[in-house]
Amino acid sequence: MKQKIVLGGCGTVAVLAAAAPAYAMHISEGILPVGWAALWFVVAAPFVALGLKRLNTLAREDLAMKPLVGLMAAVVFIISCMPIPVPSAGTCSHPCGTGISAILVGPFVSVLIASVALLIQALFLAHGGLTTWGANIVSMGVVGSFAGWFVFRGLRRLGANLAVAGFVAGVLADWATYLTTSVELASGIRGSEPFLPLFVKILVAFIPTQLPLGLLEGAMTAGMVVLLQRKRPDLLVKMRVVRPEEVVA
Repeated sequence: MKQKIVLGGCGTVAVLAAAAPAYAMHISEGILPVGWAALWFVVAAPFVALGLKRLNTLAREDLAMKPLVGLMAAVVFIISCMPIPVPSAGTCSHPCGTGISAILVGPFVSVLIASVALLIQALFLAHGGLTTWGANIVSMGVVGSFAGWFVFRGLRRLGANLAVAGFVAGVLADWATYLTTSVELASGIRGSEPFLPLFVKILVAFIPTQLPLGLLEGAMTAGMVVLLQRKRPDLLVKMRVVRPEEVVA
């Protein structure tokens, strides 16, 4: 993988015009300056810690929870291993899977799941990076998970059915991830350039790929929730996705 990134006053030109193709998903290794990379680790750390604590609590209540979380981690890993390079942004577009994991196991455990998937991808597939692991956790794990969870819960309280709530949650979890990624990239590489113009240009670079991918992820999220409703409604009750009275005998 080759990257040609010039920081400082020429940051915008380097990213949007002179960057070589980036064949790593998430934010690639070495793109963010050390200070910004460290900042995102600090932001991500408490969410990962709370996710681990929440998982241990759930596992004490139900021994089947850890295997279920392991299954969700595999789902997120596979879904997010479908990269489409976006050379002008120094990263790739891809589905995330954190919408469905947040719906099923909660946002904090979903952050932990995303963290594990991102680490394995960085270590063994050269997707993303170790220095940018914190930033990728924040965008895909934290923002993606909480966006999907809040949207799903909010729509359900407003009376939306599982398919509609799942679809919108999947779409917005995906798009929120890339909105955050654009913020992280623009903040880190802008140098002395204004933040907003670079942010807009990076965000626009994502639109041709991430707009349809977000809709695809919404459809996948809705499909998985509806499938579980039909085949294993007891699991949805156990995970507090639906109330017992909503399950048709």
